[in-house]
Amino acid sequence: MPRSQNKVASHRRRKKLLQRAKGYWGARSKVHSIAKHHVDKALTHAYKHRRTKKREFRGLWVARINAAARAHGTTYSKLIAGLDKKSIAINRKVLADLAVHHPQAFAEVVKFVAA
Repeated sequence: MPRSQNKVASHRRRKKLLQRAKGYWGARSKVHSIAKHHVDKALTHAYKHRRTKKREFRGLWVARINAAARAHGTTYSKLIAGLDKKSIAINRKVLADLAVHHPQAFAEVVKFVAA
């Protein structure tokens, strides 16, 4: 009896892997054994950096809020403390968006918290 090779499934696996490696430089996108290593490494970095991105964005929001708050005569920490004291549930993402795109609305928030 002839040996079974499972040709269709193995071709699909290789094709899927090489499809993920599309755009990689040189053999990384052409040779299966090399592409496999680099795709695994890329997926590891993608997982790690999805978590890092959250940290970086929070830092960006804090910097934007602080800059806008200082332009209105207060600091980031005083603004956040005032929001907590007044029981205003507004997150840093929205505050940063207000500071950048709607400065008058941000000024109103600062004025309300300071009062």
